[in-house]
Amino acid sequence: MKIRELKKDEENILKDFLYEAIFIPEGVEPPDRSIIELPELKIYYEDFGKGSADNCLVAEAEGRIVGAVWTRTMNDYGHVDDDTPSFAISLYKEYRGQGTGTRLMREMLELLRTKGYKRASLAVQKANYAVKMYEKTGFVTVDQNEEEFIMVCELV
Repeated sequence: MKIRELKKDEENILKDFLYEAIFIPEGVEPPDRSIIELPELKIYYEDFGKGSADNCLVAEAEGRIVGAVWTRTMNDYGHVDDDTPSFAISLYKEYRGQGTGTRLMREMLELLRTKGYKRASLAVQKANYAVKMYEKTGFVTVDQNEEEFIMVCELV
């Protein structure tokens, strides 16, 4: 598995990985793919690369991208302040549970550290198995609502 930065001409894959990132509880029908066109989800990919906190790493296996982690400063579900980039991460199902997500998270956290960010944030549904991975990579719950944990990782 190779981890590398996203190339400019690959930015369209963020739509695919945003859809993959939508947590679907067991036995629930997945939403239509058009859900990623909703304004509250378009902020994860629209005009990606233009913001100072726009960073993306991808996992590549057998010559194709199989996972992505990206950050932006945006008013999303995990927003804590305007200086803290929010995380988004997903992998294709067949590549989950093999340590690739953890590796992507750790490499992105290190990239953010080298760029001088003090912390990073994310939101995750409470029932999502990825909560444990986020905790393992240094994220702690700082707030919550009925459905989600808001988590922050201190980088300094």
